[in-house]
Amino acid sequence: MNVRVFNIPNMLSILRIVLIPLFLYLIFKRTGEALMWGLAVFIIASFTDLLDGWSARKLQQETSIGQFLDPLADKFLVISAFLALLYLDPLIPFWMIVIIVARDLLITVMRYLAIRKGTVLKTSRFGKVKTAFQMFSIVVILMVFYFRFSGVNVAHSFDMDGYIKLDVVLEILLSDHPDKLLIVSPYLMMLIVTIMTALSGIRYFFTNWRILLPPYSAVEGE
Repeated sequence: MNVRVFNIPNMLSILRIVLIPLFLYLIFKRTGEALMWGLAVFIIASFTDLLDGWSARKLQQETSIGQFLDPLADKFLVISAFLALLYLDPLIPFWMIVIIVARDLLITVMRYLAIRKGTVLKTSRFGKVKTAFQMFSIVVILMVFYFRFSGVNVAHSFDMDGYIKLDVVLEILLSDHPDKLLIVSPYLMMLIVTIMTALSGIRYFFTNWRILLPPYSAVEGE
């Protein structure tokens, strides 16, 4: 057994994954109290993302599996949260989640191939900003949902059917609904997140596309 696999940074990444079912359970209870507990769990899980990177450098416990596991845990956490938001808010369209998931799947495959080839993906500060903004947006949106439990009716005579739903958002913004910003803010934040995620994915692809080409191992014939 390789004890390097079970070092502190990797265990923090695993903890982030383990907290996901608890987070989803609390969110899907759809009560104000459970939502706040779910928000607390998400914040703790997000904090482990900062802590495992810091501890890996501080304790000099950086490993190849940790370099793969850390971003993978981030993706599981963020995608799970976005799927939960899709369930909670009828205004958030499914295509946004598809773009976010597709980008993360692409990067995960490229990161795996990079490890197989004994190299690393070329990253940028924009990718880190994107991840930080994703987690920040989830926290803000969950807080908005909490305030909605005080009596804000999201539907409120607005037709939520449709694929793009931008027309619904514009209708709400132009209405005299007293809580219109509380209603549309999750959609607007998700729109920004989706655009940032797509741009990040495009940049990763054009910077690292050669990783997708054979050979797929550092050892010839493996």
